[in-house]
Amino acid sequence: MNKTLVAALISGSLIFTSPLIQAAELNFPHLETVGSSQLEVEADMAEINVEVAVKEKTAKAAKDTSDKAVAKFIARLKQAGISRDKIQSANLNLQPQYHYQKDKPAELTGYSASRSLIVTVDDLSRLNEILDSALEEGINKINSIALKTSKEEEYMDKARLAAIADAQQKAKKLAEGFGEKIKGIWEIRYLNQRPVQPVMYRMNAAPSYDVAESYQQGQVSIRDRVEVIYKLK
Repeated sequence: MNKTLVAALISGSLIFTSPLIQAAELNFPHLETVGSSQLEVEADMAEINVEVAVKEKTAKAAKDTSDKAVAKFIARLKQAGISRDKIQSANLNLQPQYHYQKDKPAELTGYSASRSLIVTVDDLSRLNEILDSALEEGINKINSIALKTSKEEEYMDKARLAAIADAQQKAKKLAEGFGEKIKGIWEIRYLNQRPVQPVMYRMNAAPSYDVAESYQQGQVSIRDRVEVIYKLK
């Protein structure tokens, strides 16, 4: 799997100005660095969010139509080898529909019903097949396709170590540049980052184009960041 690690250089400062430290007013020589990293990895799985939305004359008909589409799609997924724990189905959303006219009472015209499903697809080469089966079984909305990586934790660890190394390198170079020496770490602030999962679904009208391949060219950005305050000697 191709991957490129980019350590973003964010400038460090000898004077710390964030509200958190302003409230504490450090009274000793110090410097702060911000270490960051970004890891770009190829997606190897996806999470799709699809929905069935219908309108019928009666509430029961609307419910039955939406439930039937969801049940048929889940059955297709199971036949395709998708385990039930990879499928999340939402509760029914049922709403009356009215027609409004000036100076007249609202007229009930029917009922709308919708249900959504979230499906985790572990094999991107099957994504187009699964989307087609959803549409064939009455699912009529594709809300999103979020590309993901199955090695998320591994890459998050790598990004974290790269961010730490970035902060350390900046602190060392800054101190040396000003003729100072680092005494030690005073404070580390860290907020766990989550991968950026691009929403991607595109199709090319050219007959020779492999539609399934179009879903396999996305990447997931895994970023991390750490802020460190160092005491100077």
